[in-house]
Amino acid sequence: MLLDLAARRRVLFLGGKGGVGKTSLASATALAQARAGRRVLVVSTDPAHNLGHLWQRPVGDDVVRLAGPFGPGAEQGAGGVVDGVEIDPARTADAHLAAVRRTLHRLTPEHLSREVDRHLDLARGAPGTHEAAVLERIASAVEDGLRDHDLVVFDTAPSGHTARLLALPDTMGAWTDGLLRRRERSERLGAAARVLGGQGEAEARRDGEIRRVLEERRARFAHLRDVVTDSDRTAFVVVLAAERLPVLETVELCARLDALGVPVGGLVVNRRSPAGAGELLASRRAQESHHLGTLTAALGHLPRDEVPLLADDVVGPEALTRLAAHLA
Repeated sequence: MLLDLAARRRVLFLGGKGGVGKTSLASATALAQARAGRRVLVVSTDPAHNLGHLWQRPVGDDVVRLAGPFGPGAEQGAGGVVDGVEIDPARTADAHLAAVRRTLHRLTPEHLSREVDRHLDLARGAPGTHEAAVLERIASAVEDGLRDHDLVVFDTAPSGHTARLLALPDTMGAWTDGLLRRRERSERLGAAARVLGGQGEAEARRDGEIRRVLEERRARFAHLRDVVTDSDRTAFVVVLAAERLPVLETVELCARLDALGVPVGGLVVNRRSPAGAGELLASRRAQESHHLGTLTAALGHLPRDEVPLLADDVVGPEALTRLAAHLA
């Protein structure tokens, strides 16, 4: 299911409770698609980044090559590749606020500069600042990824954080719309002031640039919303363990995603205990089957993969290839 979805989509989100193996499955899927000749970008939005540990190389806030090229044309730099990036929330928030600071300093009178700095310094620690900044990076990753890659795979933060983040495009879009309406009223007053000789061309240019910045932001969020709700381009796959809490959290997450209009493409039950492997694991598997019965009752309409508990750590390309074989 997961590999079939990845082959037919441009954007894939892997979400679920923390510690269930989202990063491993996102990377295994990306590597399988790269070996099939596609250019794939893996984006980690989880603050507890594991992408670099998994691939055994440094991965940071800038895109790096993780594997490839594969297939025909590889020697000429063509063919399938896996690129990766870990979105750093703190660095992203700092860069976002620095850009806002530069814009505000350019657009506001000089005597207000210290007041602008004071408000932005307070905003850095305000609730929602990091989420808004990360959302901007996700929107940019979607735009850049769809331009430069065939598939973008998001390895997301734990369920609750991801659901809140995916709800933000509507919230931020509505907030930006409100700002634009206020700008329209301000511009009408400014036009009247210019007629009366009370406002100059500099103020008019400032108003125009503020409007341009707000409209670009609104367009970015609208595009992100369009992509994440388009079932032809995007799918969200929930990864879980066959345990009580991950099952209940999965049912809740799917309900929230459905309410947001985000298409859920399927489920992956990871680290399933093997059958016929001794009394302890037999008891464990029976307990897992009980919890999966709850999952089937609530989400039986969704396709589902089951990946067995593996003996070895999933680290490096060879281990990722073996993991992808269980999804075939």
